[in-house]
Amino acid sequence: MASRMPSAGFSITLRLSVRAEASAVGRLTTAVGDAGAIVTALDVVDSDHDRVIVDLTCDTSDGAHADRVTETLRGMDGVEVRKVSDRTFLLHLGGKIEVNSKVSLRTRDDLSRAYTPGVARVCQAIADNPEDARRLTIKRNTVAVVTDGTAVLGLGNLGPAAALPVMEGKAALFKRFAGVDAWPVCLDTTDTDEIVSIVKAIAPVYGGINLEDIAAPRCFEIEARLREALDIPVFHDDQHGTAVVVSAALTNALRVVGKELAKVRVVVSGAGAAGTAIIKLLLAQGVGDVIACDRMGALHPDLPDLNSAMRWLAENTNKDRYAGDVRGAVRGADVFIGVSAPNILDGADIAQMAEKAIVFALANPDPEVDPREARKYAAIVATGRSDEPNQINNVLAFPGVFRGLLDAQAREFTLDMALAASKAIANVVGADKVNASVIIPSVFDPAVAPAVAAAVTAAARKSGAAPHKDSDVTD
Repeated sequence: MASRMPSAGFSITLRLSVRAEASAVGRLTTAVGDAGAIVTALDVVDSDHDRVIVDLTCDTSDGAHADRVTETLRGMDGVEVRKVSDRTFLLHLGGKIEVNSKVSLRTRDDLSRAYTPGVARVCQAIADNPEDARRLTIKRNTVAVVTDGTAVLGLGNLGPAAALPVMEGKAALFKRFAGVDAWPVCLDTTDTDEIVSIVKAIAPVYGGINLEDIAAPRCFEIEARLREALDIPVFHDDQHGTAVVVSAALTNALRVVGKELAKVRVVVSGAGAAGTAIIKLLLAQGVGDVIACDRMGALHPDLPDLNSAMRWLAENTNKDRYAGDVRGAVRGADVFIGVSAPNILDGADIAQMAEKAIVFALANPDPEVDPREARKYAAIVATGRSDEPNQINNVLAFPGVFRGLLDAQAREFTLDMALAASKAIANVVGADKVNASVIIPSVFDPAVAPAVAAAVTAAARKSGAAPHKDSDVTD
């Protein structure tokens, strides 16, 4: 694949001392541009008759590129590099979330109501009617983001401590996009029984459980057992969030190319949590045919030593029993969806797909096929990257999904809710705006989370998964 483009994820700020010359600043920006970085800010911090102190901020493509840019500036005549700051690490210093009180605690009366003695009345009310915890405590609006750190992003098994920055970010997104209070719960165990037991024990505090970055196939059992045991919704975002957004994007992509889901052949690369959930949602919507591919190639019933999840896929997909690799599978296919590994296809492979092909290459940060190559042959290309058009990002789904679940006081997350959320996301774009470069709304579109929340709440109440409508304390 071609080298990565500079990105804000590798943004650095360099404090530079330069000679007070008219051409000094221009020399700096030219040197940074020649080194392949993108200048995003330049601020004069201080100056005297001889020197100017400048903070220069630029996007680079990775850590090694940032080092090269720094060395380029350090080697310039009259330039002193005083400090280099990695802006991503600075953002994470001390964590990204905090707890704030919703009530004033300025007087003795305030304390008497928020804490003892007044709080005793509320405790007794919940003891008499445990259902009141859903409206008289943080359970009403709080989600646990649970992980064991075994499948962190595309990095693998990093453990619970290294997973914490991701879970903090997830919690921040919940709050920013849907007003949901979420808290990281990073567990120092990979034992399935222990994880299930711990989550069951902490569940009274939360109105929902968001499972995150737990490796397959254990994630399937953990989710199934918690769904069975708890009276609050359990949602595995790597599965269901991804599937909802992919389904929404595919709905609009098919509209653009004039094809029907019931008549297309879809190849999904990656038979883990995300791939499995995507396939199940496509099957529920009546996809014409879908082939699941993993490291051993296309899944089919004759393959030995398949785990239970892969066995299900082998028996419920690939109706022609294709037995080759992913390159062969995409020949003549209408849609490719990658949730696997970088650079498994090239432009020549995409050229072998059907006319008006759709390519979703979602591996991050490097997709399954270079999107620039894919666009030469495919009608529509989407990735998981923020620096490419048609970014398929789970933040379009999970904040609104949980907002809807909490508002409905739902007991579970169902297939009908997933389908409703997917339809809501697709419809936000609007028939007058959808095109090959806009098949999915922006993650910052303020209409997305409310639309998803309303759709999920309606589906929950229609299905009976939310037996009690929300109400406020009035006495």
